Amino acid sequence: MDLSERKLKILSAIIGDYVRTAEPVGSRTLSKKPELGYSPATIRNEMADLEELGYLTHPHTSAGRVPSDKAYRLYVNALMDKKELSKEEKTLIANRLKGSMNEFEKTIEHAASLLSEITNLTSFAITPKKNEDVLKYINLLPVDSETVILMIVSESGKVNNRAIKMSVAYTEENLNLLAKNMTYNYKGKTISQALTNNIIANFETDIIAMSGLAEDLMPNFMRTLEDMLNVNLYMEGLTNIFNIPEYSDLEKAKGFIELLSKKEEMTRKLIERDDGITISIGEENIEDGLQDCSLITASYAINGKLVGKIGVIGPTRMEYGEVTSIIEYLTDNLNNAFRLEGGGEYDEE
Repeated sequence: MDLSERKLKILSAIIGDYVRTAEPVGSRTLSKKPELGYSPATIRNEMADLEELGYLTHPHTSAGRVPSDKAYRLYVNALMDKKELSKEEKTLIANRLKGSMNEFEKTIEHAASLLSEITNLTSFAITPKKNEDVLKYINLLPVDSETVILMIVSESGKVNNRAIKMSVAYTEENLNLLAKNMTYNYKGKTISQALTNNIIANFETDIIAMSGLAEDLMPNFMRTLEDMLNVNLYMEGLTNIFNIPEYSDLEKAKGFIELLSKKEEMTRKLIERDDGITISIGEENIEDGLQDCSLITASYAINGKLVGKIGVIGPTRMEYGEVTSIIEYLTDNLNNAFRLEGGGEYDEE
């Protein structure tokens, strides 16, 4: 059944008031809104119809109504106006992200923190699927007579370092030669491809010293690659939940935090979500513990390829238009920055 213009206006007003106040909305309050111009009796009749249609619920302790998940879905699909960010908000986002573009991981973590700070919600960000990340170069840096720093740099900007204690003697010239050889063998390969390639077999017996160095370094190299396979999940603003009226019940707040603390499970759920801006509301989240929440996610790209996700999780009573606008502007900044910074091609099968 299509809703009349009057029902849509009343429903939109109820959602707006409830999002703002967290209090059930009554007909008398709505009748005072000049933009509606309906009598309390007319509003009561329309609210009764909306409740019967499943768009409103009626708390036992109040004469007012609150929106249902169905109402929020209609609002997001048809009634929501995206908020235009102020010049100050845009400048804040652009400047704060620009300040940490030299390191990819820190930038993503910083973006999650900034999103939580602006929305006052719990935010999250996940980094790319590292098995599809492409290696760019390898370097070996001498520290002292027994220690070498192994540095692996990927096309996405990911940098991994590992300190290695050496059991054989080395010279800086040996390290440079080995680093060049490793870069030659691994450049352009994904991490999963690199894990199947044994560089030691590429050394001939006439380079005994180099072979000994490789035998020392390669197990650590492989362990570092395996570390890079891990998808990182950054979460910020977990304590923001205590400022939200829906979670004034400490047991409910505790359950929310325990849910988000299961990082492996949360990471899997987020990776499986569709690309682009995705909004799931209440019972649309089939996972236990998320059915009282709304989840908004967006994809970000490296060199034009979608590789990770960022977003917020909070109560269904959320400023959807405002939060969506903030997330879109933030991901646009990430996409532009990574396009400018990245020199290689991010390979994703």
